[in-house]
Amino acid sequence: MAMLTHTGGSFERDPYSAGSRAPVRAGAAAAYLATIKRLFMRILMMLAAAGAVAVIMALKIAIYLPALIHH
Repeated sequence: MAMLTHTGGSFERDPYSAGSRAPVRAGAAAAYLATIKRLFMRILMMLAAAGAVAVIMALKIAIYLPALIHH
């Protein structure tokens, strides 16, 4: 029974062991890549929305400004 119990310390594998280095880094890299993709997509959506608002404002100005100037 003494061999089955944990004697103390960390439950994680040693980060410097060859068996745990590659899978942990690959998983972390995939998580960072997913986070960066999500952030990029949110930024792209915000820029597209801001561009749409700017186009609508420009069209309204182009339509209504000449009528205001000539009166």
